[in-house]
Amino acid sequence: MAQTAVCNRHHSIDQQLCRWLLLSIDRLPSNDLTMTQELIANMLGVRRSGVTEAALKLQAAGLIRYSHGHIAVLDLAGLEERVCECYSVVKREFDRLLPDMSSI
Repeated sequence: MAQTAVCNRHHSIDQQLCRWLLLSIDRLPSNDLTMTQELIANMLGVRRSGVTEAALKLQAAGLIRYSHGHIAVLDLAGLEERVCECYSVVKREFDRLLPDMSSI
């Protein structure tokens, strides 16, 4: 939780959105999310217009496709190139605390 707070304070909305998308996709069986910009803005603690701008940048780069509450991640590697180091820190800790139980 502390890492997320630091990320939200020190990194761009673009990087925060990449982190949030990657962490969400890590927990889902597909690369599709049903999520409004309003909800994402609340999760990141930013204005909805900031999420809109960041999502449009990611869409223009071909990394996501966004349409009315639906986000399809098209390029995971591209998101990983743009995300801040906070993603790997949070992912590593999450994986340590909650290992993948499907392999047991």
